[in-house]
Amino acid sequence: MTLSEITGHISHCIKAMDKFYGGVVFDEWVVVSLVEDQIRVFFYQGPREQTFLTDFFKDLGALHTGLTSGDYGVGDFEFSRHAIGTGIEAFMVLGQGNYLICNNTTMSMDAIAQKSEWLNAQVPFVELAEKMRANPLHVPWETKFFRKPK
Repeated sequence: MTLSEITGHISHCIKAMDKFYGGVVFDEWVVVSLVEDQIRVFFYQGPREQTFLTDFFKDLGALHTGLTSGDYGVGDFEFSRHAIGTGIEAFMVLGQGNYLICNNTTMSMDAIAQKSEWLNAQVPFVELAEKMRANPLHVPWETKFFRKPK
């Protein structure tokens, strides 16, 4: 899958999650490449475009080990139940070294999960994971791509 294709799928997923949830689930999402702790942002949507990279590894918190371990396959994902503020709530493997990072900058995943609507809101996220398993993201390392969706 191309970067353009995946950003369209992610945008659709995020909107569907918000609709099922009845509010914002993730107000920040980012497509990154992470190789040997070098991060390259290919796509960013959220409230802190200028400062996202500043504290990225600190914000990963409990997800840092999972994200950098290499133990996850394409389409696999993990949530951090207790991350708050800029602490990142979730990641999904999009392809080799490529990840979707999701965050709610005002609520923790634990708070989000308190609403019963969270169960249905997870469906589009799982569907996105299945799309990724069938057609992983391939982005050349040389690609420089950093923008918000239209």
